[in-house]
Amino acid sequence: MNHSINILVIEDDEDINRLLCRIVGQSGYSAKAAYSGTEAGIYLESQKWDMVLLDLMLPGLSGEAILKKLRKESNVPIIIISAKPETQTKIDALRAGADDYITKPFDIEEVSARIDSCLRRYKPSTDVPAATQIHHKDLALDTEAKAVAIQNKEIKLTALEYDILYLLMSSPKKVFTKANLFESVWHEAFHGDDNTVNVHISNIRTKLAKANPDEEYIETIWGMGYRLKT
Repeated sequence: MNHSINILVIEDDEDINRLLCRIVGQSGYSAKAAYSGTEAGIYLESQKWDMVLLDLMLPGLSGEAILKKLRKESNVPIIIISAKPETQTKIDALRAGADDYITKPFDIEEVSARIDSCLRRYKPSTDVPAATQIHHKDLALDTEAKAVAIQNKEIKLTALEYDILYLLMSSPKKVFTKANLFESVWHEAFHGDDNTVNVHISNIRTKLAKANPDEEYIETIWGMGYRLKT
């Protein structure tokens, strides 16, 4: 349990705010409730937070205004929790710097999992030194140098290609759908069949095949997506 992690819950509905604070507490973190944009502004000025859960429709300063202001001043993780289900609202919030977007009514377990996941991204566990190299066959990916090599020959990848390959190598048994890859790498909502992911996967395959034509590293699982080829 990590009570040194402080999460500000900005939500004007008292019942929902209480529920969110309870979820935060049950996850082992400390929660502080703010019921308006103005009140939130005071707490945000007065101390540093490890995460902010933010409703968009607030009295006083709106959630969007708080999000913009926060992003100018810090990189604190922000999860939007809103009754607005429209895709455009989600996209606008994510583009404005939100890390995640949860639509009300929400599932308690999901909120808890997303808080943990978001905190993990910002605060890598200090107990386990992160492996700086991930290996698959003769392919090595160095997470510190952001470099990829096959048989010690460096492969030049773009930042997006590196991110896709890193994702595949981090969970070698997982089949990633196009939506998984797109949303994880581009941090935007995926709208149907977009060729962007295919093109990047194809470019990665071409570069890897150039370095070792006898080996296949990424396989297509038809109708599902992509994963590392064992």
